[in-house]
Amino acid sequence: MNEIQSDVSFRKEKRNKLWLGLLFDLIGMLSFSVFGLGEFTDIIWAPLAGFLMNRMYKGRVGKIAGILTFLEEIIPFTDVIPSFTLTWFYTYYFSKV
Repeated sequence: MNEIQSDVSFRKEKRNKLWLGLLFDLIGMLSFSVFGLGEFTDIIWAPLAGFLMNRMYKGRVGKIAGILTFLEEIIPFTDVIPSFTLTWFYTYYFSKV
């Protein structure tokens, strides 16, 4: 019974992180929708996105992804990179979990 609960919990966490990642990527890309405002809002969003990434993914993956997400958001015209979604795919499909 415990193994079943653990599997359900893992799938729920996996699904929740995907939805949160998609939402955070959308927020990051929304800055492009208002001309001239985008790069200004990135000053606020970049550190927040890096922090959120670090909180969502623990350990080395979270630290590296947090730094890369911060850089991706702060560098002009790179907001189209879906860093949260890419980290989700890396965590659940390409790394050894």
